[in-house]
Amino acid sequence: MSVPEGNKNTNTEAWGGFDDNLIQGSGSAVIDMENMDDTSGSSFEDMGEMHQRMKEEEEVAEEAAATEEDTGEDGEFLGMKGIKGQLGRQVADEVWKAGKRQASKAFNLYGNIDILRPYFDVEPIQVRNRLIESMIPVRMINFPQKIAGELYGPMMLVFTLVAILLHGMKTSGTVIREGTLMGTAIGTCFGYWLGVSSFIYFLAYLCNAQITMLQMLSLLGYGLFSHCVVLFVTYNVHFHSLFYILWLVIGGLSTLRMVSALISRTVGQTPRLILCGTLAALHMLFLLYLHFAYHKIVEGILDTLEGPNVPPIQRVVRDLPEVATSLVNGTVKVLSISM
Repeated sequence: MSVPEGNKNTNTEAWGGFDDNLIQGSGSAVIDMENMDDTSGSSFEDMGEMHQRMKEEEEVAEEAAATEEDTGEDGEFLGMKGIKGQLGRQVADEVWKAGKRQASKAFNLYGNIDILRPYFDVEPIQVRNRLIESMIPVRMINFPQKIAGELYGPMMLVFTLVAILLHGMKTSGTVIREGTLMGTAIGTCFGYWLGVSSFIYFLAYLCNAQITMLQMLSLLGYGLFSHCVVLFVTYNVHFHSLFYILWLVIGGLSTLRMVSALISRTVGQTPRLILCGTLAALHMLFLLYLHFAYHKIVEGILDTLEGPNVPPIQRVVRDLPEVATSLVNGTVKVLSISM
């Protein structure tokens, strides 16, 4: 049977149109591999590398265990005797680089002097005002008082106190031997400043006082201004009555200034009493110690370490008796006449 020409052309045109569409659309079906993100394939590659690396590590560990069982010797370098090949060198290099980075970072952190710059960045007029304010108590205790957070003024006051102690030891007749006196003065002043500040800060932490260690160092350091004034005056004017008056007036004002600052930052009667009573007692007793007991204690320490200070034996010129003098003169005259 023959197929009609109309039907034949219709089917051919239909299938031919489909083929043409495929051919025409074949350009759009091509995938551009250059513009695609290759992260999906990299995960499989990473998994393969991780699997291969784990397999190599297991083989190396098995070889190391077998070697240790056979020889019975310990690892020569950090337990890595059995690690051989490129993997061992890479791990060692990575460990070395990581340690080097950490060491350089720590050195840059603690060796950079710019870290201390904010604590000493202060104008001289500000230091002068804070020295004056350290002698003026503030009655406002309902709100926290402002405490300067700098260390330039306190540190200069500590060095000034050291110089005043050395001056007092010289005027008292204490002999300086091999720099022992200066080291003792520096240790005493800095020990009081750092030790008492740390102790009061610990008590403030227990009493829930709102103060930082930097503020405590600044507060106690400026409080030493009263000690410098009292000791400088009394080392040059030797009157015990004058010392007691200055101790009560100047030392008391400085102590009240610190106590008022701590009261404004502490809540509760009992914590305030414990914290402020301890600070006031230590501050006032330290001034008494520097004036009365410091010289004697230092002299006792020096005598204990180096022995008593005995002056060297010196020749003393003595007068000869008159009889011996006349005898010598007569003998000289006789010899001169005979000659």
